[in-house]
Amino acid sequence: MHNPPQAIVLEDVTLTLASIAGPVEILKGVSLSIAAGETVALLGPSGSGKSSLLMVAAGLESASSGRVIVDGVDITRLGEDALARFRRGRVGIVFQSFHLIPTMTALENVAVPLELSGAGDAFDRARDGLAAVGLGARTDHYPGQLSGGEQQRVALARAIAPGPKVLFADEPTGNLDGATGKEVADLLFDLPARAGATLFLVTHEEALAARCSRIVRLKDGRIVADASMLRQAQHSASTGAA
Repeated sequence: MHNPPQAIVLEDVTLTLASIAGPVEILKGVSLSIAAGETVALLGPSGSGKSSLLMVAAGLESASSGRVIVDGVDITRLGEDALARFRRGRVGIVFQSFHLIPTMTALENVAVPLELSGAGDAFDRARDGLAAVGLGARTDHYPGQLSGGEQQRVALARAIAPGPKVLFADEPTGNLDGATGKEVADLLFDLPARAGATLFLVTHEEALAARCSRIVRLKDGRIVADASMLRQAQHSASTGAA
């Protein structure tokens, strides 16, 4: 039986950033492998380095040392232009703040990244993407005319429309109320699952993390726990039966 290919591999990754008080170690020798098709939640207290780890894995922040391999490509030493080309079509990213362009309609916000990646049918695919998140009737609305939940759905459609191999999500429901957050979470898990994409999710919500197949916990820039939910369930069942 073949092991699935690895979607994300971090090898002894460190991240040190400058500050007024001197260098600050954010990540301290993080090693992590995530198989293609896995859904992984990264949990940890504020300031533990969760968002920084996601930014490094997505190629938005350069590691100070170590290696970062995404979808089989070592992105560690790629320059800005090469990283941007690499991310197009391969990597989708959803943030807590929606990062929509306010002067563009929902349709344009989804279509423009597709156009940049060379898709000739960018607007057709953007319409399909918005329909998939329940916004088929809001294509001509601007972000300011949409609720927070609708804006996050546009951001999700934009991330998923190119068909990325890996979807990164940083606190994607953090700015939403409970009911709206659940709707966005349902889409977040459903759409990549249909495409067989890998989901790497940063959250502080235990309930959202529990929907993933694996939970990794970070504290003070280091991984302190890494457990598949299946193993946890089996362990709970065996200890309960004992």
